[in-house]
Amino acid sequence: MVKHIVLFKLKEELGQAEKQDVMNRFKAAIEALPARIPFIRHIFVGFNMNPDEQWDMCLDSAFDTLEDVRAYSTHPDHLAASALLKDYKQDRACTDYEF
Repeated sequence: MVKHIVLFKLKEELGQAEKQDVMNRFKAAIEALPARIPFIRHIFVGFNMNPDEQWDMCLDSAFDTLEDVRAYSTHPDHLAASALLKDYKQDRACTDYEF
């Protein structure tokens, strides 16, 4: 199995209400993907509750293989969900590892 973890930092100039709205829409879109992308084994988006940390959201997902992660990353439904962050994302970090 491969764990695919992505951290997102939204732009500092966003107001709290706008930031929360963007995060909620992204979470709903991402967590709906297993119904359309059957090789997703697990997916969850969590919001950072610790104001001392720099990242706003974490996407935690699992796949059988790295090839499945790659297929997910180019899947049209994933691209549509990730496009929700296009105008709001400041930074992104990602790691993929076997577990």
